[in-house]
Amino acid sequence: MNKGFFHSLIAGIAIGAAALAFAPGAAEAHPAAPKCSTAKLIVPWKAGGGTHVIFSIFEKIIKKLDVKSKIKVVTIPGQGGNKGAKEAAKSKSDGCTLFAIHQSAITSYLNGRIKITFPAFETVALLTSTPDIIGASGQAPWNSLKELEKAAKAAPGTILTGATFGSTSQFMWLILEDLTGMKFKYVPFDGTRQRMTALLSNAIQLGTLNVASGRKYLEGGDLKGYAIAAEKRSKHLPNLPTLKELGIDLVYALKRGIVAPKGTDEHIIEYWSDVFKQAAADKDLLKQMDAKGTDIKWVGPKGYREWAEKTYMDHEKVAIKIGMYKK
Repeated sequence: MNKGFFHSLIAGIAIGAAALAFAPGAAEAHPAAPKCSTAKLIVPWKAGGGTHVIFSIFEKIIKKLDVKSKIKVVTIPGQGGNKGAKEAAKSKSDGCTLFAIHQSAITSYLNGRIKITFPAFETVALLTSTPDIIGASGQAPWNSLKELEKAAKAAPGTILTGATFGSTSQFMWLILEDLTGMKFKYVPFDGTRQRMTALLSNAIQLGTLNVASGRKYLEGGDLKGYAIAAEKRSKHLPNLPTLKELGIDLVYALKRGIVAPKGTDEHIIEYWSDVFKQAAADKDLLKQMDAKGTDIKWVGPKGYREWAEKTYMDHEKVAIKIGMYKK
């Protein structure tokens, strides 16, 4: 895929959507449910990770809704999300297969690790935002980001940092390197759970966390947190400063959403978008997401396409700048 393909494809989709919006009777059309009573929602990472946990909550909430078709979360881990992405992309476009996606589909594509990103799918809904935390083993010798920065610059490329190569869990560190001059030594992990286990055992010294995965360990002292890559402090970890407070202009949050195989009928897309909108407004879901430090902000198909286009371009610029661009 060349550099302009993503942008031209998104533009073509937008033009097609606009034409449909003005077609006679389009405004009166009602979302049509898929023929299956339960759709498979593929999560391309192992069970127990943040994405699996979040969409398992959506699954339970949707089961309670008065809708014709429900969802069932199915994990297909491997290859940094590529195995599940390929399975979803080749599935029938009948609305009975959905795919959980976030910026990893962009970073891994730019890095050359995977060949599938947003243009292989139809956007359904953008749902959640989870900011990254600069995390460390509880046995790490540094008690602040300033101390970590001093050590990283004194011995560049020696501090073991866990990440899924080419994914968001590495991309945040790569941006941090570019902004500060620090250099880390990366150790590959296929998912959040494996990286957390390595941090807790001090097999690695650094790794990204979030409120959902790290809160109890941070509060108990089993892990350390130096800063959160958010616009403001988390109410759940009020003593954890933002990177901006520490003089580093970096905000980075994982944005999770739902897509469907290319060619899925627009009315089915609208059906699923509406189902997830209902779930996103559920008080019980909002309470559970708040406890995990995850914000909920539903964005529909058109807005999600626009977000995907902008996010791709933003990441592409950074990937070129830091030397990870492989297209």
